[in-house]
Amino acid sequence: MKQALELKVNGQLYEVSVEPWQSLAEVLREELGLIGVKVSCNAGDCGSCLVIIDGKAVKSCLMLALQARGKEITTIEGLAHDDKLHPLQEAFIEHFAFQCGYCTPGMILMAKTLLDENPDATEDDIRLGLSGNLCRCTGYIKIVEAIMAARDKMKQTR
Repeated sequence: MKQALELKVNGQLYEVSVEPWQSLAEVLREELGLIGVKVSCNAGDCGSCLVIIDGKAVKSCLMLALQARGKEITTIEGLAHDDKLHPLQEAFIEHFAFQCGYCTPGMILMAKTLLDENPDATEDDIRLGLSGNLCRCTGYIKIVEAIMAARDKMKQTR
């Protein structure tokens, strides 16, 4: 039996009806049309479905949509502001840190939470932070380079 649910996603309130068993990833993609949330493994292993909830990185395929009630959710679609990309998004483009792009939203959101918590993250910190995100195309070198470049750019604007 569907239940009414109000979600706050990227600063906007949405009202949806969900089945109690529906994952947050499924609701974000299929009900709200936020296709930056990818579902690949559906077991929390790949990080493609990663979103930020109340400032923490969360694999949305492992969370029931109903568990997100009252929480602040950010998807990749919510990072850009005033038609300006987030520095991480810009760095991924500038450093060619993606190929197929499937893992890219989760990688960027994980990097954002990492740099929010540790603005001085080292290369080792970044590699460790990304350990729950799988990329089958790039080999991580350009991803790590992009995150370090964004880190440095973000430090300059503080």
